[in-house]
Amino acid sequence: MIYEQVTNNEEITSYINKANEIMKAAGYTDHSKIHTTFVAARAGYILRHFDGSQHEIDLAKTAAYMHDIGNSIARKHHAEYGALLARDLLKQIDISLKDTITVVGAIANHDESTGVVIDKITAAVIIADKSDVRRIRVQNFNPVNFDIHDQVNYSVLKNELTINDENKSINLHLEIDTEICSMYEYLEIFMDRMLMCRMAAKTFDCSFHLYVNSTKIL
Repeated sequence: MIYEQVTNNEEITSYINKANEIMKAAGYTDHSKIHTTFVAARAGYILRHFDGSQHEIDLAKTAAYMHDIGNSIARKHHAEYGALLARDLLKQIDISLKDTITVVGAIANHDESTGVVIDKITAAVIIADKSDVRRIRVQNFNPVNFDIHDQVNYSVLKNELTINDENKSINLHLEIDTEICSMYEYLEIFMDRMLMCRMAAKTFDCSFHLYVNSTKIL
């Protein structure tokens, strides 16, 4: 399995660790293996639900696990930097050129500011990444110093992604503490990401919906 080789690769782990170190110093939320492993598992769940092959699931989890390594170079254009890094790092393991291109493409296109949905693997990575908003992602533990991203993530008490085959919808259910973060503040930060999830869901012939405190927002 490619995913197993990637998660056991010391150099890839070092890039992920460095990326999160830089993100933490810059005041960003968690981008460590906690985040990348969560995104990999959720991307795998999405593809598995839509009858993706084991190989496709493996590629999606691999791309998800490596999607933020570009932050080890710079936050701006991190998706593109990450794709170039991944291309070189994947040469160390047993992976075909075709599969390398698939993984690199998913990494390059996961960011909402520049990315496009090019295939099901990319779509699964996008939805999994953009839906990872959780209290555990806050790295700044002093509420006095919270920025809006800390505030939004810290407000999330529960995060669940469901797929409704009958309604053909992918649904993100969040429970948030509105005393910490208002609905407006959440949407201010995450609207572009949610809209990208909507585009990605179309790849599976589904709609994408956001529910906050049981109220449909999107």
